[in-house]
Amino acid sequence: MKLWGGRFTKPTNELVDEYTASISFDQKLAKFDILGSLAHVEMLAKCKIISSNDAEVIIQGLKNVAQKINNGEATLSVEQEDIHMNVEKLLMEEIGPTGGKLHTGRSRNDQVALDMRLYLRESIVHIVDLLSKVQKALMAQAKQNIDTILPGYTHLQRAQPVRFAHHMLAYVFMFQRDVERLVDSYKRVNQSPLGAGALAGTTFPIDREYVAQKLHFDGVSFNSLDAVSDRDFVVEFLSNASLISMHLSRLCEELIQWSSTEFHFIELDDAFCTGSSMMPQKKNPDVAELIRGKTGRIYGHLIGMLTTLKGLPLAYNKDMQEDKEGMFDSVETLEGALALFAPMIETMTVNKDTMHKAVQHDFSNATDLADYLVSKNIPFREAHAIVGQIVLHCIQTNNYLLNLPFDTFQQFSHVIKEDIYDVLAPASVVDARNVFGGTAKERVMEQLQIAEELIDSNMKWVTNYEPLKDMLLT
Repeated sequence: MKLWGGRFTKPTNELVDEYTASISFDQKLAKFDILGSLAHVEMLAKCKIISSNDAEVIIQGLKNVAQKINNGEATLSVEQEDIHMNVEKLLMEEIGPTGGKLHTGRSRNDQVALDMRLYLRESIVHIVDLLSKVQKALMAQAKQNIDTILPGYTHLQRAQPVRFAHHMLAYVFMFQRDVERLVDSYKRVNQSPLGAGALAGTTFPIDREYVAQKLHFDGVSFNSLDAVSDRDFVVEFLSNASLISMHLSRLCEELIQWSSTEFHFIELDDAFCTGSSMMPQKKNPDVAELIRGKTGRIYGHLIGMLTTLKGLPLAYNKDMQEDKEGMFDSVETLEGALALFAPMIETMTVNKDTMHKAVQHDFSNATDLADYLVSKNIPFREAHAIVGQIVLHCIQTNNYLLNLPFDTFQQFSHVIKEDIYDVLAPASVVDARNVFGGTAKERVMEQLQIAEELIDSNMKWVTNYEPLKDMLLT
């Protein structure tokens, strides 16, 4: 008989059991469910709702159940529906009827909300740690390639040259915003719903703040209805996960392009590529492609969660069982991608010579020629037209700006002097952009320093996180 089956005259249909049970996926919450129960039972004893002796028996029983689940010795059944009922059933098998006192003053509704917050809180810290490692890998490549210059693109057409370090730092700062969003969301995750009961609280004189402190929450939810029906924190995480995935996907797209024969700007390490079953010459950037591909999967979970919630009345509805699989999968997908990404970037070979040749054979220095003419008191629009004519001449004669004879420059404008070749050199072009945030060496060094400080701050935040695992050991 089910633990809630007192008012029922017959057992549920087996198909109903299979369809409504969540134990196949919410068993991931076992550790957090037991951690929450340990804090809850301590509070029950403190408030004299159950005896100290009963609390001690239940606490030891919970620790035994945790060990059995962790060792694979416990059998989790569909009949008990979810991880909460399975743990309670295992506890009663361990210590007898006293285990039935554990659920005093709470509901599965506030219990599952608690478990999910504990799970997501730990996941956020882990993802921030992984993001910081990706940032460090990008920083390492940036430091090794401060003087490496490659074409910068707009519309996937060569636009202006940039330092490779500058390009890597662009992603460092993208991921920094991702970190900041996660850190900011943490405070909304870190509110305890326990004590909200099924929807209206409980008649027992519980101490919600005590449980929150034991579980390292910042506070408790203000409203019991909101506490059990709120999944905003899941939606916010999925939104943040989608943004992280988007940033990863954009960089993956560039790595895929750059590693092609047509670009040959980089080479990914063999450990992060695969071959073809038919074509022996192939080296495919499959890891980057799969990370790019899984972005849609995470987007789907966000849309799925929003769609599930959009028509739900207060408070808890069974629809909300759909809140977990997408969250679990997004966490695991993101953790897997980030764990691979850092070493893939660290071991990447940058083909500096190929990049150097590329900026010698394009027109990415054309804007600098226009700016040069402006410095000679020619209006920008007129300068723009003159340079356009020079570029057209180069295309028609199979030339580039740096290859043009000086007298050819003079044919288009007499204000051009022989210093034009120094102005148009790739190193001069990048260093001419000496504004804060620009690609001049001085400015890239500034960005490196700023990024170092931000990443250090991220790591301190991760280090300051206090895990709860010791509650299961003491």
